[in-house]
Amino acid sequence: MLPALNFAPELLLKAQGVRVAFFDIDGVLTDGGLYLCEQGETLKRFNTLDGHGLKLLQRAGITPAVITGRDSPALRARLQALGITHAHFGTEDKRPAAEATLQALGLAWQQAAAMGDDWPDLPVMRRAAFSCAPANAHIEVKALAHHTTQAAGGHGAAREFCDLLLVASGHYAQLLQAFTA
Repeated sequence: MLPALNFAPELLLKAQGVRVAFFDIDGVLTDGGLYLCEQGETLKRFNTLDGHGLKLLQRAGITPAVITGRDSPALRARLQALGITHAHFGTEDKRPAAEATLQALGLAWQQAAAMGDDWPDLPVMRRAAFSCAPANAHIEVKALAHHTTQAAGGHGAAREFCDLLLVASGHYAQLLQAFTA
């Protein structure tokens, strides 16, 4: 089966060599809404397409990392289920968290990609070799991003970003073939 997915060559060139991908949570892996129950606990809605994309990144040797300004049991449970071990919670200043992850992995900014939707994500996105924003991101974030997805945050945007990184890394067709054999 030949892949139906297609990205512009200049995007793929820009995304080549990525070994770590930073993700915000609210507005990227969720729709950005905060659902509160009577007891005040935050509930989050995650998209399974996004989750599978994160797992595919891991199979391709690209480390997904999360840097988020919030924290919740639901978020921690989801990340654990996805096998994501590089995560920073309750982090307002995201650049130092990203730098700590890069150092822990022995990587540099030139090997990093980032996806965010609002101003707190800009310091990481600006330094990463490749940056992406969901369709519903703030206008300033979309202006900085190398690519804006067709899907909104929490509705498959992270999967589009993952797919782009997989195509750029040369792993997409091989991974697809494993599911269609």
